[in-house]
Amino acid sequence: MAAHIARKRFGQHFLTDGAVIGAIVREIDPRPGQALVEIGPGLMALTQPLLERCGAMTVIELDRDLAARLRARAGLQVVEADVLTVDFGALADTAAPKPLRVVGNLPYNISSPILFHLLPWADRVADQHFMLQKEVVDRMVATPGSKDFGRLSVMLQWRYYMESVLDVPPEAFDPPPRVDSAVVRMLPWPQPAALDPTVLEALVQSAFSQRRKLLRHTLGRWLEARGCTAAFDLQRRAEEVPVAEYVTLAATVSAADHQD
Repeated sequence: MAAHIARKRFGQHFLTDGAVIGAIVREIDPRPGQALVEIGPGLMALTQPLLERCGAMTVIELDRDLAARLRARAGLQVVEADVLTVDFGALADTAAPKPLRVVGNLPYNISSPILFHLLPWADRVADQHFMLQKEVVDRMVATPGSKDFGRLSVMLQWRYYMESVLDVPPEAFDPPPRVDSAVVRMLPWPQPAALDPTVLEALVQSAFSQRRKLLRHTLGRWLEARGCTAAFDLQRRAEEVPVAEYVTLAATVSAADHQD
């Protein structure tokens, strides 16, 4: 079979470093019978060792040439689709009662949209392990007060406990990306705060719309427009506020919206 040429439009960078692959598989620690789903299996560099340990898994691949190759491999259920169109709830229903374990070397050009696409199904997921641009992982796991702390930090930390578990250099890929990479582990919180995610997203977007200004100039006006009088210190900048405070405020606004 002819060698596959990486396609720039799909953001393809194939992992080739055996030591790095082994380290990622150890972090994931797949077991037989688990409902493993891989996004973007590519040339099976990660798929093959995962499959050897779990026996069967589902893979989501957009590239039709790669999908055809994958269908020839026993033990793989191939979903040929754009991951942003995949119903992970349906995959979870098929796997039930086992929760999904989602893994992948995500295309860096759409990594954030993929993370947000998965959010609604967090309660059907056991864990997620993703290779991403290191800069994105740094933002995902950032703590309040740091320059990396922002909208992505809040929106994901509301729903997951996260940690960066492995740094990966460009030379581990073919072709090498122009950025450093990292692997992040995401564990859904068992009992997240009850709120409307769209309210949290709008609230956080308003808060971080002008990072240099105090929140009274941004979030304060957003709250005022909604008639919200909840006690909240607006004499801070957005990156100084802990995730829990944003979540509590969003829950208060969500509850008030349902009463109207």
